[in-house]
Amino acid sequence: MWFFFAVAAAICFGIRGILYQWTSQRPIDRNLLLLGVYISGTLIALISNVIVQQPWSNGAWYGVLIGLFSFIANASMYKGYAVGKASIIALFSGLPPLVVVIVAYILWGEVLSTWQLTAFFIVLLGLILIKYSQDLKLNQLRGIQWGILTMLFFGFSDVSVKQSTIAGAETLPALTMMYATGTVLFGVSWIVSYRKSHVKKSTVEENNQNVEELSKPRQQNNILPWTLKRTLGWGMIVGISNIAGMMFLLPAFRYGVTGIVSAISAMSVALVILYAHFYLKENLSKREITGLIVTVVGILVLRLTS
Repeated sequence: MWFFFAVAAAICFGIRGILYQWTSQRPIDRNLLLLGVYISGTLIALISNVIVQQPWSNGAWYGVLIGLFSFIANASMYKGYAVGKASIIALFSGLPPLVVVIVAYILWGEVLSTWQLTAFFIVLLGLILIKYSQDLKLNQLRGIQWGILTMLFFGFSDVSVKQSTIAGAETLPALTMMYATGTVLFGVSWIVSYRKSHVKKSTVEENNQNVEELSKPRQQNNILPWTLKRTLGWGMIVGISNIAGMMFLLPAFRYGVTGIVSAISAMSVALVILYAHFYLKENLSKREITGLIVTVVGILVLRLTS
């Protein structure tokens, strides 16, 4: 059953990645958007737990650590989509299993079976093949630093999720703590950036610059302006895909092998790559197509041997 939870999480995170990429190209306040994502998650987790009444335990406090790592990873991924190629960031967002397997071995001595290890490397090989032929060139690595941070902290987040299940935390209490932590962090980030933008705006006005002319290019492709209310509301909609993925991910980690679950959930990269090809018109090379096929083969091997 954990296998299907992991696949469902991958689909939800793939949708999240697509929404992040689409939104990152709009004149929108990143911190306010992500604040909406985490407010949505907090409300959904709280309301859901009021209904199902999952018990709270000390393990739920790991949600604070998950929220911190998730805050850094989501901020890095969104920034990466804003300044770099979608496929580059998608590649790194698919590599946290490397981090997870190493840390899981160090912390809990988790060792993969021969078949699991084979499937794990098949999946990773596919993820690397997807964009290795074009994007891993020095003149195309814009935003790579954000991709690396995304990889590391999504990996740390997965490890923290596993640790919370080991400590006996139920899904909804841990998610409540996670999203509440993220809400506070993104709230503080938004307040800081909002004040800075107003100081900058005041300076522009004092220098008698044409504010309307400066803002005109940012609104050419948008019928409606991205007001604070609209940005926060859209963030809460995007947040549904985020918490849906986390609701599937926690039980997957509870019953599955840490590195394998992380590898399957990282398959969300495939959805983003397909979106980049069909919607953004980024061409897929033969090596990229081969990478997609290889990752599917790896998933099938995991399914048959799990």
